[in-house]
Amino acid sequence: MSKLRLAVMVSGGGTNLQSILDACVSGRIDAEVAVVLCNVADAYALERARQTGVPGVYVPAGRKSGTVEWEAADAEHLRLLAQYGVELICMAGYMRRLGPMVYQAYQGRVLNIHPALLPSFMGAHGQRDAVEYGVPISGCTVHFADEQFDTGPVIIQAAVPVLPGDDEASLGARILMQEHRIYPQAIQWYAQGRLRVEGRRVIVEKAPPPTMAEAIISPGLETR
Repeated sequence: MSKLRLAVMVSGGGTNLQSILDACVSGRIDAEVAVVLCNVADAYALERARQTGVPGVYVPAGRKSGTVEWEAADAEHLRLLAQYGVELICMAGYMRRLGPMVYQAYQGRVLNIHPALLPSFMGAHGQRDAVEYGVPISGCTVHFADEQFDTGPVIIQAAVPVLPGDDEASLGARILMQEHRIYPQAIQWYAQGRLRVEGRRVIVEKAPPPTMAEAIISPGLETR
């Protein structure tokens, strides 16, 4: 049986890319990374792809939506996705909005990871915004992506307490640990055909119970 072919789209160091690559190699995901697409020429994600023997392609993405350069980049994305036989796109810190051409071609086949509990703290700085707002709990979300930023149906979330003294970096590091757990899981559910979207709700067929029986409460309750 052939494995699901993934494209991972990334702009930075690629730790989520690495978690996906590792999960594919270990068999935790019934998939293979067919190509890594990156809009930053010197991003370490491209080196991760090289070290693993996966094609890594730099695609200059254009800075503003609707420009000739931006649309040309999306056309190049589609060409590469077809060339490598990609069946599912996984955005993993890809800091550029995909255009309608890609979403039309891959409708319901684009996933994204976001470092906050959507729909809270959308956008590029979810960890910083959570700290500045003063919430005691944050986390991360894997969702189906659409043409807007961070608005698609949610597949899985992990909650992380915001600790006293946290800043964007310290909270982000703890959230990242959970991203590396839940993103491979979401991809595996997709590969197994276990995800069904009903309106805004994603149904996971034969879903396991939540990891915690009750809730994460932060600060913790006092006992007497």
